[in-house]
Amino acid sequence: MSTHHDHAPLRPAPGTKVLFRWRKWDGGPHWLHECVYLGSDEWGDWFGQREGWRSTRPERDYLVGADNVTLMPPDGRYALTVNVAPPATYRIYIDLGWDVRWDERDGELEPTGIDMDLDVVHAVDGRGIWIDDRDEWDEHRVAYGYPLEIVAQLENLAIDLEARVRAGQAPFDDATPDAWLARLASLEPPAEAGHEPRLDG
Repeated sequence: MSTHHDHAPLRPAPGTKVLFRWRKWDGGPHWLHECVYLGSDEWGDWFGQREGWRSTRPERDYLVGADNVTLMPPDGRYALTVNVAPPATYRIYIDLGWDVRWDERDGELEPTGIDMDLDVVHAVDGRGIWIDDRDEWDEHRVAYGYPLEIVAQLENLAIDLEARVRAGQAPFDDATPDAWLARLASLEPPAEAGHEPRLDG
């Protein structure tokens, strides 16, 4: 593990609090996650979220129930989240996306991306591994007018990611994200119940 990529844009220092900001295809707001930047490795940039930190979107707002880490790979088409499970129901939750990358907002760098509906999930409650939210995908690709090339790319990517999760290939194995979960746990204790983490460092 390292704290930077060769030939990569400048990043915040590891340990810096950031907001991971998702939007929909039409620019409307989606999930906003309180995170900390952990660093990078051969797979991309990693972010952490402690138990008790906030995730919010229109009409939903909650404090996460378990530590998790999120990988933002350089190809910009998905984000991989790995939870401590149990207590979380999902060990792996992959949000397929578009233009998932660093962006500058109010003079600060933050991770951002367009949520593209399809998810690949691995549940630990007996349901196994599957591609989720196909109904939302079918609805939104018409309503938002997703370009056909992007539709084809992401449908193929979802199938590929599902196969890689089933095979336990890195970074969808245990060892890779567990190393980053350990780094997250070493940074600071979880937020106390009823107290929001500070995002100003």
